[in-house]
Amino acid sequence: MTATVTARAPGRLFSRPAAAASCVAFVLIGMLQAVYGPAVPGLREEFGLSPSAAGLGLSLHFTGGVAGVLAFNAIHSRISNSALLGWSYALMALGALGVALAPAWPVVLMAAFVCGLGFGGVDYGLNQLFAVGFGNRSTAMLNVLNAHFGIGAVLGPAVIAAVGPENYPYAFGACAVLAAALMLCTRGIGTQEPAPASAPAPASGPRLLSRVLVGFLALYILNVAVEAGVGGWEPTHLETVGFSAAVAASATSVYWLMMTAGRFLVVPLTLRYAPERILTVCAAGMTACLLLALVPGAAPYAYAGVGLFIAPVFPTGLPWLNRALPHARRAGAVVIAASMIGGVAAPPLLGKGIELSDIHAVPVLLTILSAASLAATVWLARQGVSRPAGRAPREDPPPSAPA
Repeated sequence: MTATVTARAPGRLFSRPAAAASCVAFVLIGMLQAVYGPAVPGLREEFGLSPSAAGLGLSLHFTGGVAGVLAFNAIHSRISNSALLGWSYALMALGALGVALAPAWPVVLMAAFVCGLGFGGVDYGLNQLFAVGFGNRSTAMLNVLNAHFGIGAVLGPAVIAAVGPENYPYAFGACAVLAAALMLCTRGIGTQEPAPASAPAPASGPRLLSRVLVGFLALYILNVAVEAGVGGWEPTHLETVGFSAAVAASATSVYWLMMTAGRFLVVPLTLRYAPERILTVCAAGMTACLLLALVPGAAPYAYAGVGLFIAPVFPTGLPWLNRALPHARRAGAVVIAASMIGGVAAPPLLGKGIELSDIHAVPVLLTILSAASLAATVWLARQGVSRPAGRAPREDPPPSAPA
């Protein structure tokens, strides 16, 4: 690879090829997360599993993801950024290949955990590095990066549909090959993480810093809970209020597509407005849409609106977190790990709430979570961690050199 290909602009962590490879990596982790569900019929037939047992594959994947975030964060200071990503790709390749070739169900579960370790490393590593690695364009690039996760989440089920659930090993095998190829694409990534922009110390010192971290944890857990809750319960709610199964499934696909589109659409806004302003509008918008979902005829459109408004939250909040807690190196890893736990825990907890009421309560329960997220966003914006009034990320002109 020539110097021209791997050259990075001053103050940037990624060359253009490295940034492109990172987007491909997010397509890959989106595919890996999304193929487990459609592959369940094939896994059940192959290993003679009950539905609950078949669901353990995705659970072990997420468990590995949380462990991967925390483990790679713990060793990040002792290894280079390219090594962190290279090992993560290797674990994903090994795990995906293990799922494809496993002769017994326990081996599948072990392989899913290993794959999850790599998934967590990529999720943590690229989100953390993109949050600080592109100067004033970091928020925009984070949204582009996470939009590619949505592309992968759409492609994964499409691959299973094309080959058939019984041929799930081909889908996991393809993911393993792609992960192995990405191991060759870690050049062009800087070895040092740029220091985040300084933020004025809150008046109450360390005590408020811990409260601010708790605020961000609440913001991310609540938003991921809403995201997973809509994805998991929208089809059932729509069928209950009178829509056909086909319409309900299509509407859920539109919800995920709107999440992908929303991350691309917000990119120009991140160059003009501070993250806290964007997140406040997003939280208010998704709360309003969830209230609209109480109207049966408007519910499919309302859920699509939720997808559009919730799309920028995860990637746009990370640069704000880095600015709010510039000296708390582990804050990003803790928040990302907590968000994964929220995604796993939210659907069954919502299911318990639905058992205590009925399926018509889905929009009400989700509105409560969304309103709490709005409250957390507003609280954080008032704690002295916001950008000074009238300042936007575009205040400093971006470097003329390529990213």
